[in-house]
Amino acid sequence: MNHSFLSLAAAILALAACGQKTPATPDPDPAPTSITLSADSFQIPSEGTGTQTLSVTAPVRPAISGLPSWINWVDGTYDNYKITYSFSVTPNTAYEEREATVSVTAGSLTKTFKVTQAAAEKPADPAPQPDPSPGDNTAWEMAAKLGLGWNLGNQFDGYYNGSWAGDKEGYPGEAVWQPGSTDSEKAAYKATQSTFNGVAAAGFTSVRIPVSWLRMIGPAPDYKIDEAWMNRVAEVVEFAHTAGLYVIINTHHDENHGVDNTYQWLDIKNAATNASLNTSIKAEIKAVWTQIAQKFASCGDWLIMEGFNELNDGGWGWSDAFRADPSRQCNILNEWNQVFVDAVRATGGENATRWLGVPTYAANPEYTAYHQMPADPANKTMLAVHFYDPSDYTIGEKQYPEWGHTGAAGKKANWGDEDHVKEVFGNLYDKYVSQDIPVYIGEFGCSMRAQSNARAWAFYLYYLEYVVKAAKVYGMPCLLWDNGASGSGQEQHGYINHGTGDYIGNSKIPVDVMVNARFNEDAAYTLQSVYDSAPVF
Repeated sequence: MNHSFLSLAAAILALAACGQKTPATPDPDPAPTSITLSADSFQIPSEGTGTQTLSVTAPVRPAISGLPSWINWVDGTYDNYKITYSFSVTPNTAYEEREATVSVTAGSLTKTFKVTQAAAEKPADPAPQPDPSPGDNTAWEMAAKLGLGWNLGNQFDGYYNGSWAGDKEGYPGEAVWQPGSTDSEKAAYKATQSTFNGVAAAGFTSVRIPVSWLRMIGPAPDYKIDEAWMNRVAEVVEFAHTAGLYVIINTHHDENHGVDNTYQWLDIKNAATNASLNTSIKAEIKAVWTQIAQKFASCGDWLIMEGFNELNDGGWGWSDAFRADPSRQCNILNEWNQVFVDAVRATGGENATRWLGVPTYAANPEYTAYHQMPADPANKTMLAVHFYDPSDYTIGEKQYPEWGHTGAAGKKANWGDEDHVKEVFGNLYDKYVSQDIPVYIGEFGCSMRAQSNARAWAFYLYYLEYVVKAAKVYGMPCLLWDNGASGSGQEQHGYINHGTGDYIGNSKIPVDVMVNARFNEDAAYTLQSVYDSAPVF
């Protein structure tokens, strides 16, 4: 072998080996040019169980926005253009599905995903309860006569008070609480024969005319009532009678709800702790009701006298003084109810056998436990109560838009549904109606809702229908509160124009609903059928 040749070959190979390069480390993945999500949507059960994950690929660390409070979001670690988030969802207690659109942003890039959570399952409807069968006692007869009634509210019960009253402070005045800024504008709302003709034509069968007497009552010992005021009340009462309506009159804002004045003389708070004051108030009750009864002594049984309105100490049953011993103030009211009955009966004539109404404390039907019906030789005294439950739906500040078993959680009060109506009315039926003691709901109602809001309007009509139908089923007439206020919202209870008898706005619709609820005799139209037709959206 040629050794020179081998040496040369080895040298060439060595040189080649020395010139060979080491392979380079692979470059990292290139930055993405878009956002990629592992899922575009999530379907979550109502109970919100389990943890969900979302993986995101993006050129820079993404930011998350649009998260609602019911999604609990947990951040992840961004590495090599990827990040994985986790989240959980709180239980949905509403009877409506909820959905959130969440944004993922990376620089100028944005992508969204949706989280949809199922609605809570509605509880099973309670088993239908049998309604009481209509009875043939006096209580049912009175319910049939009074039927569906209407209040001429904020009319004769209105009075001058506050900084605008001037020297008229404490004097009642017809229509001073009606629309208008001047006396001439308010005068258009003074009651006429047309007022009550319109009320009767709308389908109402009775009216309640609340009357405040206040400074129209003279000083002790006679307590003489202003003659012109008494005569005007009598004139309007006759308007209602001429229209074929049953009529209820009372003393209304004469009760003192813890206000520091001298003209609201029915001061139950202080009378409960001051025997001398209680004695003087009872003397005034006797004098006032003796005069009213004498004025109307010739009126037939179509006229009912109601002693008082909503007597309470200003706390409506929630004051410390009342809750410490409810019987103390309620016993004062029981005394006053007896003085009222005795005063009217003593005037003779039609008053000897006229139907009379006496209220519970604050006219609240749930205070019957402390109420005692007065002794009455004629045995013609009725219990008077009011019903605005739940008040934070019907007149309260919150103005919930929905009511009843189909109303959405969060959009309705947390109490006062149909079962509450049946419980309250059922107790009144058991304790009074079934025992031949008539009960009438002197006020009920609900602030008007805007018809343009279809949901709120539907629940508003349903509430009125259910309450009126329930009152009929349990043997009680009910009288709608009408304060003449037009529009919708807080304390808007206007249905019939107090001066003309015409409908206010679209009020014919709810009035027709209530008239049907009271007078529809179709055997298939029951309280249960009303319940079954509650609004569903």
